[in-house]
Amino acid sequence: MAFPLDVLQSTRKSFKRILEKLSLEALNKIPKGFSNNIIWNIGHIVVTEQLLAYRLSGLPTMVSDELIEKYKKGTKPEGSVSQEEVNLIKGLLETTIEKTAKDYKNDAFKNFNEYMVSTTGNTLINIDDSLEFILFHEGMHLGYVLSMLKLVK
Repeated sequence: MAFPLDVLQSTRKSFKRILEKLSLEALNKIPKGFSNNIIWNIGHIVVTEQLLAYRLSGLPTMVSDELIEKYKKGTKPEGSVSQEEVNLIKGLLETTIEKTAKDYKNDAFKNFNEYMVSTTGNTLINIDDSLEFILFHEGMHLGYVLSMLKLVK
């Protein structure tokens, strides 16, 4: 399973570079034709990874319940995000996926609760399935963010 984790770490670096080069205003702008913004997409992928790896395994997440409620599936931006929250999300991009890789190597995800993802209708039956889906999910949101980049500058 090393390859999906390597790709996730690379994808997270792409998200981090985007956060570093855009203004707070650009991160918060909802482009015409979209229902969310760049910072929501990035917060969403951090939260979703935590839910699909840790919560489904009965393990504590590295993100707060407040962040989960704000960025989980079915949410949308409810106002502008502060620079402090952007900084928090930027830090979580790396720390969460690094911990996931370490915990995977240490076989921490033993007790996994099956979960059917609404996006594709597939059922995740173990951590390997979950990591593969997380990789797909983050790639999809990277595509959204790259499309938005052209519209927020």
